[in-house]
Amino acid sequence: MFGEFRLDLERRELSRAGNPVALEPRVFDLLAFLVLNNERVVSKDELIATVWQGRIVSDSALASCINAARSSVGDDGDRQLLIKTLPRKGVRFVGSVHKEQTGGAPAVATSVSLVLPDRPSIAVLPFQNMSSDPEQEYFADGMVEDIIAGLARIKWLFVIARNSSFVFKGRVADVRQVGRELGVRYLLQGGVRKAGDRVRISTQLIDAETGSHVWVERFDRTLRDIFALQDEIAMNVVGAIEPTLRNAEAARGRQRPLSLDAYDLVLRASPLAYSHLAEEAAIAIPILKKALELEPTYPGAHAPLALCYHARYSRAGLKPEDRAAAIHHAQSAVAHGGDDPSALGIAGFVMSLDAHDHERALGLFDRALRLSHSNFFALSSSALVLSWLGDAATALERSERALRLSPFDRLNYLSFNARAISFFHLRQFDRAHDAAMRSVELNPRFSVSRAFLAAVLAELGRRDEAKAEAGRVLALDPTFSVNRFLVTVGIEDRVFRPLVDAWLAAGLPQR
Repeated sequence: MFGEFRLDLERRELSRAGNPVALEPRVFDLLAFLVLNNERVVSKDELIATVWQGRIVSDSALASCINAARSSVGDDGDRQLLIKTLPRKGVRFVGSVHKEQTGGAPAVATSVSLVLPDRPSIAVLPFQNMSSDPEQEYFADGMVEDIIAGLARIKWLFVIARNSSFVFKGRVADVRQVGRELGVRYLLQGGVRKAGDRVRISTQLIDAETGSHVWVERFDRTLRDIFALQDEIAMNVVGAIEPTLRNAEAARGRQRPLSLDAYDLVLRASPLAYSHLAEEAAIAIPILKKALELEPTYPGAHAPLALCYHARYSRAGLKPEDRAAAIHHAQSAVAHGGDDPSALGIAGFVMSLDAHDHERALGLFDRALRLSHSNFFALSSSALVLSWLGDAATALERSERALRLSPFDRLNYLSFNARAISFFHLRQFDRAHDAAMRSVELNPRFSVSRAFLAAVLAELGRRDEAKAEAGRVLALDPTFSVNRFLVTVGIEDRVFRPLVDAWLAAGLPQR
């Protein structure tokens, strides 16, 4: 808040004495950026890089936007009581700003800060789609995902996973606050414009502790150069963070498709493939199959297709043909993409659950993590498998790393389930209860998470609550039984005996 004005970043609203003030989106972004950075002077180049995502902007257009921001808060170019222009230096918001916490997201935000890792750390924020076609949003998101994958292969670099950095998609936020919430030193922002066979990408690397720019660049390429461009961006980031380590380690290293059409199809299918929902997997499967028709050995299509068939098998009828398809595509992803940590992590997950080949699955997880210490899927999935196998210590260590790499990830219920099972094995039931509750909060319609919570409640002697939770499990999945779960995950009854006894005590059926 400043004076009688309130700026709500989550709702993208400016109000004066409780009455809304109409603002164009660009003017709102500029005003929000100035307010959030009120402790310093913001340069013209920084405004263009942030608000206009590096696009060419005339001085008159910039001045017009600043004047509109002034007008919205009752200021003007003569008085400059709130927004002050410093000749040859930039612009600063000089009003007194009060940051307050609202019921949901903060207005001008403060939040829990994570401790910085002991190595260079970075988050790649969603790139803005600068094309007039909203359908190109998937392409901008795909570019970011591939850049994250490239950076994650660098063993000395701590890279936040995609699902947590994408929490900030469409939000105007202070880069220093984002850095604190994600617990990283650097942020990479950018914008993508795709037109015909050409693409323009603007990028900026920001020191999140100071809010200053480390590196700003714009690239114009043909789509044929897209993979080399992703490597070039990663190399520039590495060079800016640690010049002595600017080398080929930044290359993505995984097999690249020869067909750009196949790559485009995979980008379109990815959000659906990684949802773990059978209905969305059904939509993604034909898209990924079409990509494989264009390029049969593309591991970037085989891996998500394996995950889709697994989702359809486990959550839509346990059909043997779906299990066989999941295993086939997992094996193909390994055969054709042996140095792609994401493909190996997905394959390990599918081989564990669908093929019940736990030894091979753990080997694939280890290969993935040797290639990339920052591979979230390999960490969270292997933690879950290890917890089932009784290796509580390793499962807890990997789940903790996964949660730190992606603190806002919607898939963190996997890590919390791993922690619930591990603490259950260790007879630390209070901690198991906390982890199970977090898993249920993140994915309340996932029956397995609720089953783990029911078991913990039974062990804590809270039998009425355990039976109520067991009822919720069966309401979500009427076919759930102890035997079916053990068969599905391929775990021997003797390993799960204490959990089995707790489930039966909670009222879940044996068969």
